[in-house]
Amino acid sequence: MRKLFLSDEILMSVEKSARYIGNEVNSVMKDPNAVSLRFCMCFPDVYEVGMSHLGIQILYEMMNRREDVYCERVYSPWPDLHKIMKERNLPLFSLETQEPIKEFDMIGITLQYEMCYTNILQVLDLAQIPLVSKERTKKDPIIIGGGPCVYNPEPIAPFFDILYIGEGETSYDALFDLYISERNKPDYDRESFLRKASKIPGLYVPSLYEVTYKEDKTIESFMPIYEDVPKTVLRQVVTDMDVSPYPTAPLVPFVQAIQDRAVLEIQRGCIRGCRFCQAGMIYRPNRERSLKVLKGYAEKILASTGHDEISLSSLSSSDYTELPELIDFLIEACNKEKVNISLPSLRIDAFSLDVMSKVQDIKKSSVTFAPEAGSQRMRNVINKGLTVDDIMGGAKEAFLGGWNKVKLYFMLGLPGETEEDMKAIPILGNEIAALYYETVPKENRIGKCQITMSTSFFVPKPFTPFQWARMYTPDEYLHRAKVVNDTMKEQLNHKSLRYQWHHADVTVLEGVFARGDRRVADVILYAYEHGQFFDAWGEFFSMEKWIEAFDACGVDMDFYTMRERDIDEIFPWDFIDVGVTKEFFKREWLRATKEERITKNCRDACNACGCMTYNCGICIR
Repeated sequence: MRKLFLSDEILMSVEKSARYIGNEVNSVMKDPNAVSLRFCMCFPDVYEVGMSHLGIQILYEMMNRREDVYCERVYSPWPDLHKIMKERNLPLFSLETQEPIKEFDMIGITLQYEMCYTNILQVLDLAQIPLVSKERTKKDPIIIGGGPCVYNPEPIAPFFDILYIGEGETSYDALFDLYISERNKPDYDRESFLRKASKIPGLYVPSLYEVTYKEDKTIESFMPIYEDVPKTVLRQVVTDMDVSPYPTAPLVPFVQAIQDRAVLEIQRGCIRGCRFCQAGMIYRPNRERSLKVLKGYAEKILASTGHDEISLSSLSSSDYTELPELIDFLIEACNKEKVNISLPSLRIDAFSLDVMSKVQDIKKSSVTFAPEAGSQRMRNVINKGLTVDDIMGGAKEAFLGGWNKVKLYFMLGLPGETEEDMKAIPILGNEIAALYYETVPKENRIGKCQITMSTSFFVPKPFTPFQWARMYTPDEYLHRAKVVNDTMKEQLNHKSLRYQWHHADVTVLEGVFARGDRRVADVILYAYEHGQFFDAWGEFFSMEKWIEAFDACGVDMDFYTMRERDIDEIFPWDFIDVGVTKEFFKREWLRATKEERITKNCRDACNACGCMTYNCGICIR
């Protein structure tokens, strides 16, 4: 019988104790004494969020295929358990063996969202591991970071020994082999190991690089401190999706996850070139899994999990070349097993709506458009590639198909946005509502239509054409939301319109973390030491405490947010080669801000972004 780390008394006193007991369906059990390397995979958020993340499931599967490696998991304890562990000096433990993770060889932390940065420190603190790399000894685990946030690793660089740039399926085996070889030497030295690890493609060791600044606070130089350490770190890419590891028996959580369903990743990357979208750039080139492989995965996943829903994972599912055939297969297989199908990231056209009508309860569901901007001018600026005719045509098809609920997603604060662009958002919503009443005869209406418009505030991200863009103050963002809200009230069909907007304070802080440098790390450390974590959860976020942290550390938030970057400024992330060249980003930035014109997608024309060097996916098709 496996012994749990937490006592019954503690488990009975905390919310959702099943978060901490492990032993889920399809979890891997090995003898930890029979392996050469113990790895703990960490998602720095609550269990229900972390268990929804496909990337951890893939790496968990891949690492545990090795007989000499045991990969276990840990998630951020909820504040109730955090308090108990601090009071009783209990170390953070893994789910599989229920043993302290400070005794592991490596801890890998996936970084999906900037507002989880304080949770990195929560995990290390509860694990009783020094928070900064330079204070760790050879007795401490090697702390590794990965995920989309590491494309600017500098605000969190001091907390990590290694940051993995790219897709995790490629370089971990080489890192494990090196560690096992070095760790068994009697003269094992942590610094020597890290220096050797820095030569493995995709691995960035922050302690081996030095940054200097100009008087105006911008970066003067960013260089390795040794000649044998690479000046540039190359993003790692899976070149053949059909042979890369994939979990056909994924973990099934005890507590209902945020996305409680089976997931089928159909492709990576995107052929679209939306200028605001980091994922569309850093996951290039577009690479598809074959229909044959996906059919096999779907059958095995449904058989091994018992999930009652399967979802397609992709940045733009409509662009998968064999989508009709895949959908036909899934409908047949899922109807047989009484499993629902979730189809996110579809363009709303006649084909998509026909498919959705077969797999959704139309009366309960809504169709979703993401115009991102209300005016055609702004959609051209951001290279959305969506015209008003596309939007209205899709809405009309949806209304004729029986839907009366439409969700529209937009961004405010985009480069070059004017008040007319803001007002165009509710005007577009009103036109769609009017279209419903024009299209659907009164006797066929389920009720009045519901048009829900949601706006987030734009955050410029590294490795996008908009990485040079400025941001605004929280008050300015809220003013823009007010312009939308006031204009909505003036529309003829305003009773059919709903409007929601994102938190402005969180947006500004996210922008600082997204494009900050190493000086921001002191602020994150100060904030955690003064009680901030779970900042991604509204009930725990405090802008006042963050302002206090910036003031205490002498770091100016406005420096990172309120200025448009000079076109030749050295960015904190310029040492990373993502395959897409900085010249391409410059060209797209100028095309957006000076010319306001679109760039064709990768299937229609090659735009010489640089990803041809990977020699895979759409680049060779």
